[in-house]
Amino acid sequence: MSRTPKARKLRHLTLVDRIGSFGGGERLAAEFSKRLSPERFDRILCATRWGPEVESRPTRAQAVDDLSEHGVRFVGLDRRHALGLRSWRELLLLMRRERIDVLHAHKFGSNLWAALLGPRAGVPLIVAHEHTWSFEGGAQRRFIDRQVIARRCDMVVAVSREDRRRLVELEGLPPERVVYIPNGIPAPPPPTGAVQRAGLGLHEDDLVVGTVGVLRPQKALDVLVKAAAILRGEFPSLRVLMVGAGPDYGTLEKLIDDLDLSNTVSMLGFRTDVPELLPIFDVAASSSDFEGSPLAVLEYMEAGLPVVSTRVGGVPDLVEDGVTGLLVDRGDPGALARAIAELLRDPDRRARMGHEARERRRREFDIDHTVERIEQLYEDLWRDKAGAG
Repeated sequence: MSRTPKARKLRHLTLVDRIGSFGGGERLAAEFSKRLSPERFDRILCATRWGPEVESRPTRAQAVDDLSEHGVRFVGLDRRHALGLRSWRELLLLMRRERIDVLHAHKFGSNLWAALLGPRAGVPLIVAHEHTWSFEGGAQRRFIDRQVIARRCDMVVAVSREDRRRLVELEGLPPERVVYIPNGIPAPPPPTGAVQRAGLGLHEDDLVVGTVGVLRPQKALDVLVKAAAILRGEFPSLRVLMVGAGPDYGTLEKLIDDLDLSNTVSMLGFRTDVPELLPIFDVAASSSDFEGSPLAVLEYMEAGLPVVSTRVGGVPDLVEDGVTGLLVDRGDPGALARAIAELLRDPDRRARMGHEARERRRREFDIDHTVERIEQLYEDLWRDKAGAG
């Protein structure tokens, strides 16, 4: 992919299921598309699950406007189920009509359809981006990753070293076809102070543990709720804030009630002002059973928060145990409670860890660094194809 002035722009298509949601993969797909060099790429983003009921949601409409402001053309397909043959035909025709040069898909479903449709559309360069390797994927997913996606895509991107290891060692993908590129986030604007503790029913001397994310089984938030039940005896002023919505909302609400934690654990639902909420936390917690490279953890780090997390997936790439946070085994409320208690007892240690976390995030996990590596990957693959031709 020559960088000479005579080189034409490459026609680039980002493929993802949806945008404008809490999901890290969807957010990153949009950020990559927006931040690719407009001098080198004509950019289109296609969201396949984009029916009228989705399009009308304010966060979705805002995401489309944001893409447009950055010069990215948006295409939405009304795919209602996994097969969605009509939508996939529309995608195939789109790629042929636009003569796409680079197809970059995000997450398993889009990766599969990129692998199946990209070659049929004559796309010369196809990249699959795996945002979370799940041990719950089963034999069928492992087979598809190995026999379809890895064979028909030019490269598979893993967001953590552990995900790359699993793709190679457990799924059998050729190591030369899997590359680790760490996630990054943009530097957020400084908080304005619009959200205050009193507005959330908190007292100034409350100790606040917070977590942000989609409320789904992967996040194992029942473990955090059970840890809160252990902690409240030592810390009567403890408050645990859960920010997010999702299928586990009702289950968690019932567990909080069963454990008589309604005065300790608060579910704040979906919020669009997360950067304003984070300064209220004293400690950020992540209790997930599995993760790729969670953006929420990077956001905690940028906010200067020490992170207590389960030692899963790419989290150890982000959180340096004992330096920027504490890591514990997954599925263990007692271990999570003990680690959180260590930090609640020691405000000076919290401050040191939070400072180190912010410095590390800015040094190693900035979105512009990630995009640079993505562009370099395209360049290397394009050059290899040109040389082979």
